[in-house]
Amino acid sequence: MTNAWTAQPDAWPPAIRELATRLDRYLVFGSLSSQVMFEYAILTLTAGGTVVVADNPVDAITRHKATARVITVPGLAKLVAGQRHSPADLSTLRALLVSGSPLTTERHREALEVLGPVLFHGYGQSETGMISMATPSDPPGTVGKPPVDVEIRDGELFVRTPGQASSYWANPEESAEVFVDGWVRTRDLGHFDADGYLHLTGRVRDVVIVNANLHYIGPIEHVIAEHPDVAEVYVVAVPDDDTGEAVHAFVVPKGDRVPELTELRQLVTERLGAACAPVRVTAIAEPPVAPSGKPDKRLLTA
Repeated sequence: MTNAWTAQPDAWPPAIRELATRLDRYLVFGSLSSQVMFEYAILTLTAGGTVVVADNPVDAITRHKATARVITVPGLAKLVAGQRHSPADLSTLRALLVSGSPLTTERHREALEVLGPVLFHGYGQSETGMISMATPSDPPGTVGKPPVDVEIRDGELFVRTPGQASSYWANPEESAEVFVDGWVRTRDLGHFDADGYLHLTGRVRDVVIVNANLHYIGPIEHVIAEHPDVAEVYVVAVPDDDTGEAVHAFVVPKGDRVPELTELRQLVTERLGAACAPVRVTAIAEPPVAPSGKPDKRLLTA
């Protein structure tokens, strides 16, 4: 679904209005069948910008003098690392549209420091279109202040947007679970801070079951990400003979030092309890990604 206001400038929320001023040359790669790519392309054309199609996004910002492009969280990590060690000419870049998965506060802050005030962190779903967006001036680790209706029920986000779907094709069971009395159940977890900014904390189905007790993986990842030697963390549930399932943490170290398992266990235990503490930690250079560009935890589990 494309948001009803995408092609209607008078209906643009403040974050979209700011973004629109930076879409002079919006870089498209992959396929316009991607809702995110397509939605920003419509926004670009409505704002009077140009859509630039590239076959290889690696050096396309420099090659095509792009002012904006969509980027996944793993892609952002690579770009930031590259700019630290061998900077490319990104002088034309005015908007990086982070999509696909939440940014940790540390990653968000680091990207702003290295790349400058160009980060827009969007949150939305195919069923709803855009829900919220953080601009470069919003607090790192948030997805901004939603311009649509958002309710948090037992930690889970329910939303109403102008462009939301009403059902799934030929799937009444799934439709009844997701589309509830005019609201869309996102199956994402989150909360608002005191200033009204939305924070995403995980997925309802992203869990580890330890001794028959369910624990959400999102909060575990957030705590481990606070360790000074951790740049990124991806937690998966693994079989365990004693507890049924246990936590396995895959971490991308910030430098040469891999955090010790005992350090991470202590950190998580103090904050969330021993059941959430990892039983194993594995250092990785970067996470495997799915064709969508999102981190693929199924490959980590395998």
